[in-house]
Amino acid sequence: MKFGVSTFLTDQGIAPTALGRAIEERGLDSLFIAEHTHIPVSRRTPYPGGGELPDIYYRTLDPFVALSAAAAVTERLLLGTGIALVAQRDPLTTAKEVASLDLVSGGRAIFGVGVGWNKEEMENHGTDPRTRGRLVDERLRAMRELWTAEMAEFHGEFVDFDAVYSWPKPVQRPHPPIYVGGGEGAFPRVAALGDAWLAISGPPEELDPQIDRMRSIAGRNVPVTVYAVPNNPEIIEQYTQLGVERLLFYVPTKPEAETLPYLDQLADLTRRFQ
Repeated sequence: MKFGVSTFLTDQGIAPTALGRAIEERGLDSLFIAEHTHIPVSRRTPYPGGGELPDIYYRTLDPFVALSAAAAVTERLLLGTGIALVAQRDPLTTAKEVASLDLVSGGRAIFGVGVGWNKEEMENHGTDPRTRGRLVDERLRAMRELWTAEMAEFHGEFVDFDAVYSWPKPVQRPHPPIYVGGGEGAFPRVAALGDAWLAISGPPEELDPQIDRMRSIAGRNVPVTVYAVPNNPEIIEQYTQLGVERLLFYVPTKPEAETLPYLDQLADLTRRFQ
């Protein structure tokens, strides 16, 4: 079992350099960070977690800038988006950002992706929420072409460009792993485009049949990483019985002085399962 961290990096919490270094020093293998470009003041879309939208959603750092900073002070730490909102991202620019992160980190990038939930946010990017799933699929296909072809060309419903050069190419071949986030609606995307399923934490007894359905749809033994796992030994023990590849502990967004002791607790906990 592998263990990593999932969190929101903001201007009010621990810096990405300090966090990345601390995670690696404590033997955790990965850092996955969330993304929101902005939060519209007038918002009709309810927060999936219920209640008021937490302040951290308003203040997230750009994931590729933050992960590049963490890459500069680490050697082994895997650096993931958890998740990048592909429905709000230009594929040509995003392909270059992912490849650049993979290059500067020496091949440690993980591209965690999802369709997003905040309809007003994506509408400000010119995205129609009704077609965001098809849009994400097409953009991922276009990015794979940009990463793997010397002269990439793509013609689709949403993405359309003639032959282009796009460098750098990723260090990892054929490209950094794509971790597809979401529930059962994302299983066809996992099957067609994913290298792993980034599952939202929940009762292990509910996740177990979901894993079976996802792998049945994919037709292969897709690895599973579970996002935002609580600091609970009993739940972790149950997850170990499911054969998932990695658990990502949720680390609250706090200043460095409060974050480091919490990471110490997580490191002590993971030693019981390794």
